[in-house]
Amino acid sequence: MKDEGSEFLIRIADLQKAFGRQKVLNGISLEVKRGETVAVLGRSGGGKSVLLKLIIGLQAPDGGSIQVAAKEITKLDQDQLNEVRKRIGFLFQQAALYDSLTVEDNVAFPLSRHTKMSNDERSNRVHELLADVGMDRDLGKMPSEISGGMQKRVGLARALALDPEILLFDEPTAGLDPITAAEIGDLIVKLKRKRKMSAVVVTHDVHGANAYSDRMVLLHEGSIAAEGTFDDLQGSQDEFVKQFFSYGSR
Repeated sequence: MKDEGSEFLIRIADLQKAFGRQKVLNGISLEVKRGETVAVLGRSGGGKSVLLKLIIGLQAPDGGSIQVAAKEITKLDQDQLNEVRKRIGFLFQQAALYDSLTVEDNVAFPLSRHTKMSNDERSNRVHELLADVGMDRDLGKMPSEISGGMQKRVGLARALALDPEILLFDEPTAGLDPITAAEIGDLIVKLKRKRKMSAVVVTHDVHGANAYSDRMVLLHEGSIAAEGTFDDLQGSQDEFVKQFFSYGSR
């Protein structure tokens, strides 16, 4: 059941994470509203993907608070965490499809595991999801038989299977040609309008993020260097922000 009680689906406060002596996140705070898409940008190794793993509970923070759908992630046991995860869709950087399963079976997997749908209900749901991402003609293909962009589409359909309130994207356009990357960006916009979900998108693609995000957050050395719209950040006088947007605009 979806909780309509809070304006914010994700609330992060003073989040800290280090690996040995390397501080990755140094006390960042971030809120994501219901229906809002936030793009998280920054240099490679700057903690963007770590942030997603902390939100979904794949890693534990060293300090701070992470609330997802009003649940404090850091205080949940494994069963409670798994219940929250059902409200979150995660698109991994490499799509992370099961090599031994067809496109159809990859998308059906979370439905088989977490719902009591009949075979017909599950099949109809899978067809609907794949139609949403333009992959309904490739049901019987294996992941090795489709392109990287098509794999991202199937991964997105699978992430949507349990009708999540939140979507987390890890570099959704990485490794794609500009046309395919733009198509994935358009798809994010389309799904956002149709399903009214909140999303956090980790990306290096400045102009892609401008197309589909409501707000951008730029990480630098474990902290938030800038936050706002594309125009806000592009007009920043901070040297790192200016440099990042200068290279990102080429």
